[in-house]
Amino acid sequence: DPPCESFVPGYGDANAHFHVVGDHPGVHGGAETGYPFTGFAASERLQRALAAGGLLEEAGAPPVVDKTYFSYLHMCVPEGVPTARDYADQEPFFDAEVRAITAHVLLPVGERATRHVFRHMSAEPAEDIDMDARHAVEVSGSGWLILPINDPAAWDEGDEAELVAALEALLDRDYRREADLGRFLPDDDPYMVR
Repeated sequence: DPPCESFVPGYGDANAHFHVVGDHPGVHGGAETGYPFTGFAASERLQRALAAGGLLEEAGAPPVVDKTYFSYLHMCVPEGVPTARDYADQEPFFDAEVRAITAHVLLPVGERATRHVFRHMSAEPAEDIDMDARHAVEVSGSGWLILPINDPAAWDEGDEAELVAALEALLDRDYRREADLGRFLPDDDPYMVR
């Protein structure tokens, strides 16, 4: 268990193709409901966009998911702004969650989550990120496709439509990050691994 009294654990499909990563419950909601990305107007806006883009069957608390998982870098409900040490203490929980879910696409929400994903899961520079320019623009990561999302609290009128269009385009093609290791086997059967 995380080192706190109150926390918002990850929620969603354990075999998810899409992993939505947020900062903490104080920024993206869930302290009252127990589900990430709920209870705040901005989080509800994000859920509506994810539903319109095909990643959720239905927005809500909890959302109805299919192949989507939600979690936070810092799952504890903070009394203020978490310190760098607080985030470091939560890193093993988040890292274990990412590796257990093994989604094909990471969707970091906001600058902190995007910096973390870029720093630890891609070769992209993690400093001085222009979230307006990065919003809904795909990046190839180290084993993941990354689709950064600007914090929905800062969205302008076009950001929601841009995200929906990017998600629809993503779902229209093969986004999976898999390799066929069947070529190393004696028969011709494929052996796909993540």
